[in-house]
Amino acid sequence: MKIAVSGKGGVGKTTLSAFLARWFASHGKSVLAIDADPDANMGNALGVQDLSQIVPIADMKELIAERTESVPGSMGGFFKMNPKVDDLPDKLAVSCGHNVRLMIMGGVKRGGVGCACPENVLLKNLVQHLILRRDEVIVMDMEAGIEHLGRSTSQAVDCLIVVVEPGRRSVETARRIEELGADLGLTKILMVGNKIRNERDKGFLLENVKEQRFLGFIPYDERIIDADMMGGFPEALGPESLKGLSEIAENLHRMVEDV
Repeated sequence: MKIAVSGKGGVGKTTLSAFLARWFASHGKSVLAIDADPDANMGNALGVQDLSQIVPIADMKELIAERTESVPGSMGGFFKMNPKVDDLPDKLAVSCGHNVRLMIMGGVKRGGVGCACPENVLLKNLVQHLILRRDEVIVMDMEAGIEHLGRSTSQAVDCLIVVVEPGRRSVETARRIEELGADLGLTKILMVGNKIRNERDKGFLLENVKEQRFLGFIPYDERIIDADMMGGFPEALGPESLKGLSEIAENLHRMVEDV
């Protein structure tokens, strides 16, 4: 099962990604969590205590140079477009406990988000391997631009989940992500409503994103916000939040298994 999670910054996609990773692991699955957002927070959300020991792959200059046969720090020139990456998940993934392992992709810090630079080439080839070749559950926390997904990998993703909160900007971002996903050939794009305070909030989302099928809704929960501020996993969820998140995971599992 391959799942990508996206949404506007601050909507709660990392919290959802971490919960899904733990939920599938608690149901006997081997889970590889991928932090593909340059603003990496997946490790914190999974409860990793010391993130200083985890180097984002995009910052591994010697590895990138070795695999792409490029010169570190150089601009332009020739380099390998299909570097060897199949051994990297087992070498670089870090255990988070609970049968979940984590890889942090990192961001490409140069002009042109989609640049054909060695870092981007390695990351895209790695994502392609993870999606197309690995047999465990992959939960990928994406940035809003779903930059790391290419056409071939997008078509192999079982589901792109877009997290949206009540608000015009969040809804507009969700629509842009939907368009990007459709352009790449994604056929299953589903929504999760987060920070729902009342029926009015839920109605707003259903009215403005009514063409999408919602996996479920997560109520506004200060314990989740506090955990995010502290850089950790919300171990003590409120009963309604736990119910909403669990229903989302169960609905997702059921829908993907039925495909």
